[in-house]
Amino acid sequence: MIAPEEFKEDVLTLAKDVGVKPREIHIRTMKRKWGSCSSKGRLTFDRTLLNEAKEVRFKAILHELLHLKYPNHGKMFNSLLDTYLRKNINSNDGREIKDHQTPNENEDLT
Repeated sequence: MIAPEEFKEDVLTLAKDVGVKPREIHIRTMKRKWGSCSSKGRLTFDRTLLNEAKEVRFKAILHELLHLKYPNHGKMFNSLLDTYLRKNINSNDGREIKDHQTPNENEDLT
């Protein structure tokens, strides 16, 4: 498990790489999704992410940060998300993670 403060530091570190500045970062219990992004720049993440693997946390954080640039799931959003994932995420055994679906495809990131 990662501490909430460390998770927020990861969000801010990745935000710099992406070129965005979230106004607020919150961690709370969410029933149906791992994260959300408001139009005012507030990022909210589900507390269960703190127990997930680093790669899963990275994907959820990246997904929400990119919504600060593209607030929808259009072609530009998905293209940028896939580019960052191919560039930055490697699983423990060194294989590249090729898609941006969560381990449970029923989970909604936004």
